[in-house]
Amino acid sequence: MEAARSTSAFTRVAQWTARTSGRPAAFVISLAVVLVWALSGPLFRFSNTWQLVINTGTTIVTFLMVFLIQNTQYRDSEAVHLKLDELIRVTSHARNALMDLEDLEGPELDEIRAEYEALAERARKARGRGSGTPKAPGTGKPR
Repeated sequence: MEAARSTSAFTRVAQWTARTSGRPAAFVISLAVVLVWALSGPLFRFSNTWQLVINTGTTIVTFLMVFLIQNTQYRDSEAVHLKLDELIRVTSHARNALMDLEDLEGPELDEIRAEYEALAERARKARGRGSGTPKAPGTGKPR
């Protein structure tokens, strides 16, 4: 099953913005804007308008970036979940019930977490003694 590439303008802008805003050049440009603004303070006698320019600019940029970056992170998270689901699905001793963990409530997650913490503890003890491999929860088979 081949996934179709998204051609949505919003998706392209969101991905480009997320990539670009994380680069050193974006930081340098932002720093330069703030420095120019700060150095221009005496020229504008540190007026309310001078202060409003930076406050308004940063508020608008922050507001828009939150939505664009959230969109990108959500899509990345969904892709990672799907890839992990596929790995669980094709792994012979994996528990397929783990494929929808993100939809479970706190107590259900706590129960599964406790199983894996116990498995990790057994693995640490086994490693310390140099003995066998602990069993995966729910399978009775070595991990």
